[in-house]
Amino acid sequence: MRISGITIPEKKRLEISLTSVYGVGRPRAKAILKKLKIDESKTAKDLSEAEENAIRKELEAFKIEGDLKREVAQNIKRLKDIKAYRGVRHLRKMPVRGQRTKTNSRTVRGNVRKTMGSGRRKAEKT
Repeated sequence: MRISGITIPEKKRLEISLTSVYGVGRPRAKAILKKLKIDESKTAKDLSEAEENAIRKELEAFKIEGDLKREVAQNIKRLKDIKAYRGVRHLRKMPVRGQRTKTNSRTVRGNVRKTMGSGRRKAEKT
């Protein structure tokens, strides 16, 4: 089963497998299945053609995949263009949502420290 260019996993439960589409989380997947009266524990391979089409039609009502990614990118670009604080944080590749940076955020800042070994040098082979 494919939805907007994404292959839905066949062996996982529908509630979980629908989350492979960008913009669909567990709550939205549950709400869609509840609205269509489809059992959440069914797998994608157990669906009938009519149920597949109903899910596809229901998902098209939401902004998902490419459209959503494009909108998010435009929002970030707008913040950068107007030099808003959040936009500047995006530009500098630093945490945007108020997290501390003295400790943590190493991966975002590119400051990945390697843990030290035992402190002793390995004995040279003679």
